[in-house]
Amino acid sequence: MKQKASFERFITWGKHIYSMGKNQFTYIDLFAGCGGMSLGLHNAGWKGLFAIEKDSMAFETLKFNLIDRLKHFNWPSWFPIKNHDIREVIKNYSDKLLKLQGRVDLVVGGPPCQGFSTAGKRDEKDERNKMIDLYIGFINLVQPKMLFFENVRGFTIGFKKKNSRGKAYSDYVWKKLEKLGYDIYGEILDFSEFGVPQRRKRFILVGIRGGDPRQFFNKVISDRVQFLQQRGLREKVTINEAISDLVRSNGEIDSINFNKFKEGVYSAAKSNYQRFLRRKMEKSLPDSHRFPNHAKKTAKKFRFILKNCERGKNIDTETKLKFNLKKRCVIPLKSGEISPTLTTLPDDYIHYSEPRILTVREYARIQSFEDDFEFKGNYTTGGVLRTKEVPRYTQIGNAIPPLFGEQSGIILKEICPGK
Repeated sequence: MKQKASFERFITWGKHIYSMGKNQFTYIDLFAGCGGMSLGLHNAGWKGLFAIEKDSMAFETLKFNLIDRLKHFNWPSWFPIKNHDIREVIKNYSDKLLKLQGRVDLVVGGPPCQGFSTAGKRDEKDERNKMIDLYIGFINLVQPKMLFFENVRGFTIGFKKKNSRGKAYSDYVWKKLEKLGYDIYGEILDFSEFGVPQRRKRFILVGIRGGDPRQFFNKVISDRVQFLQQRGLREKVTINEAISDLVRSNGEIDSINFNKFKEGVYSAAKSNYQRFLRRKMEKSLPDSHRFPNHAKKTAKKFRFILKNCERGKNIDTETKLKFNLKKRCVIPLKSGEISPTLTTLPDDYIHYSEPRILTVREYARIQSFEDDFEFKGNYTTGGVLRTKEVPRYTQIGNAIPPLFGEQSGIILKEICPGK
């Protein structure tokens, strides 16, 4: 009896999705992280069915903002609202996923990219690289009308094989998806050309059943100026235009949630970009704007770097030797320029005017998250847990900028077949 009731609920949900799909654009978010792409699609008028994210902290952020607050997902009754490993989803729910064929407009998401990233240690044997095959397997089960795949630029570069390079994973995915019946096209896009204050080049691959995926790239590029102008924004936004209203010199208060920490306050908005991301903010204090407790020695080192090193570039070898720095990258930011690519390590960057690293909220601003989007979980994680947990800085560093996600969502609606 219980099984029958559960089955009937599933059939009811399936009919609901089918009828909703006639009027509304529907998608599933894989490797969803904290929900950067989902937030962009929400702002573009899409409706999510569900999201798959393995990490509990990242999913907590997604759930708070997109499920609980924005009611963005029509979550199925058969799928628990919690963090899930895609391996477990395919193993336990393949029969449910098969029944979604023909009812899903879009699947978005890119598998973990750390093994491909040129910003870190490129490792062909990284276990996370195997997520590619799970992504393809999920697409084969659901068979959406379209797919949107994002990954780092290094995804298009083959791993070194002695004196040569092997085939790039992008070619592997491209061919596998073509065999599933999709017309495929991909390009590397720089999000800084779409109003995001960050030089962030990513490989974007779009697949369509019975359509031309090149349309996406042509239109998202040709329509970007109009999209931004309608929101009072420009194509190029500098770091100080993004975060100058969040400087510590504005003032600080004792943190409510974190003992022995200080949090920052707003100044008046100083740019259209700041006004745009603060437009929905009802609280008087910015979320996740906790300042780090740097040791005096660290602050002194940062002051030296800000005074003596070239801005916007990795510090020179002499300075690294002076402070016995083993880090691959330490960049003092330059206020009047676009930010370099944010990584998941906040101590890769020094604030352009204050001897400190960026706060989580400043990270979020540079990734174009709106200020009413709140982050959950730990701020950072150290040691071996860095490869297993996704705290706040990592959530943001891994995310697709919502502003680009919204622009993509608008174009994907225009080219979706059968709508």
